[in-house]
Amino acid sequence: MKVYGDLQSGNCLKVKMLLSFLSIEHDWIDVNILAGETKTAAFLSKNPNGKIPAVELDDGRYLCESNAILGYFAENTPLLPTDIYMKAKVYEWLFFEQYSHEPFIAVARFIQKYLDMPKARMDEHASLQEGGNKALQLMENQLSETQYLVGDEMTIADISLYAYTHVADEGGFDLNRYPDIQSWCRRIQSTSGYVGMA
Repeated sequence: MKVYGDLQSGNCLKVKMLLSFLSIEHDWIDVNILAGETKTAAFLSKNPNGKIPAVELDDGRYLCESNAILGYFAENTPLLPTDIYMKAKVYEWLFFEQYSHEPFIAVARFIQKYLDMPKARMDEHASLQEGGNKALQLMENQLSETQYLVGDEMTIADISLYAYTHVADEGGFDLNRYPDIQSWCRRIQSTSGYVGMA
């Protein structure tokens, strides 16, 4: 199995973390987004959307979209509940991550860390702070009640939200405002098999 990604990307880190937690062997193939490597014909044949991560399964089929990849590999493991309500709660957080969290926190981080705050995007960066802090506060509220986002056991919801949350400061977000998120990050980091960003 081959995984195409960049370990500075939270979406790619999610997949790397899950595969490590589950001890799933794979070949990691680094892809440089900024160099245009996701726009080549060879890569687009794997993911026509031109984004990473992308997984090439042993049988030659491909999987894309980070949270879909998490769901695929977590099926029938402790990282995805079998109870249908609890499983739905996991997917609730996965959708939250893509619609209410990543568009603010990951984009602000990209502008600040990757683009070095160009003047043309400073207003956009500032406009992302409110939405990002709203998402972090919702997570903080949940984590003040439970050890993980869906109860007291880690699931792919935690892996998904951890990826960009633990580096939210790189997008201008002050994680000192969220002590329960900080404790949650430390719990994930202390889990056997944990891998971080490159």
